[in-house]
Amino acid sequence: MTEAKVIVVTSGKGGVGKTTSTAAIGAELARRGNKTVVIDFDIGLRNLDLIMGCERRVIYDFINVINNEATLSQALIKDKREPNLYVLPASQTRNKDALQQEGVSKVIEQLKKEFKFIICDSPAGIERGALMALYFAEEAVIVTNPEVSSVRDSDRIIGVLNSDSKLAKEGSEVKKHLLITRFSPSRAKRGEMLSVEDVREILAVDLLGVIPESPAVLSASNQGIPITLDVDNDAKFAYRAAVSKLLGEPEPVQTSNKWGFLKNIRIFKGEPV
Repeated sequence: MTEAKVIVVTSGKGGVGKTTSTAAIGAELARRGNKTVVIDFDIGLRNLDLIMGCERRVIYDFINVINNEATLSQALIKDKREPNLYVLPASQTRNKDALQQEGVSKVIEQLKKEFKFIICDSPAGIERGALMALYFAEEAVIVTNPEVSSVRDSDRIIGVLNSDSKLAKEGSEVKKHLLITRFSPSRAKRGEMLSVEDVREILAVDLLGVIPESPAVLSASNQGIPITLDVDNDAKFAYRAAVSKLLGEPEPVQTSNKWGFLKNIRIFKGEPV
C-alpha cells in the first residue's frame, strides 16, 4: 500500500456544506478503489454518520477508541455500498476536551497502517475539535460559500493551518485546496454572490472545485447517501471532478449533459468566471 494521506475538510463558518463534502469526497475516493476512512471530529454533535446513512449502526466511537474502551476495528463502520469506505463516528455524549493530542495521534497512526486516505471532518470555527483536526492535516480542503463572511472565516482557517498545524511547526506546509459550494453562476452575474475569481483572489488558494447550488445535495443528505453515490445531478459530477483534481488526474470525460455547469465555470482551464 502507498503511504496514507491525512486530509482535513474544514471551514471557518458553519453550514457551508463541509460534512456533505467530507462524505462526497470520501465516497468518491472509495468508489475509485482507494481504501478510505472518514472521521467525525465534531464531538458532542455527530452528523457525519447521518450523512453517510449509518447512524443506526454506531456502537462505539472515536472517543471510545482514544480511551481504550473499544478497539479501532470495533468502532469502524464499513459502508454497505462501497467496500473500500469506512466511517469512524464521533461521540454524542462526551465534550470536545476528550480529544487529546496523544490519543488522536495514536488513532491516526493506526489508521495509516490500513487506509490510503484518512478524511477528517472538522467542526466549523477554531474550537478544540477543529484545531485537533487541523493539527494533523497533511492536506486541507477549505470549504467556503461565495459570500464575504464565509470567505473571511476561511481566511482565518488558512492562517491556523499555516501556523498551528503539525507540518507548520516542523517547518513545512499543509497543501491547501479551495472548494466553493452553493455557487450559482446567474446569481454571481447579478452581483448577489461573489464570483469564483473573487473568492480565488481573496484566499489565494488553488481551486479544487466549484459545487453548484442544488436541491439534490439536501435530498441526498436527508437520505443518508453521499452525493457522489446518488443519482446523476450537477453536484455529483462537480464533486467527482474535484476528486479527479485532488488525485492529480485529468478532467473526466463528459458523459452527461449535466456537465453543462462545469463547462460554464471552466475550473480546469484556470480561466476566470
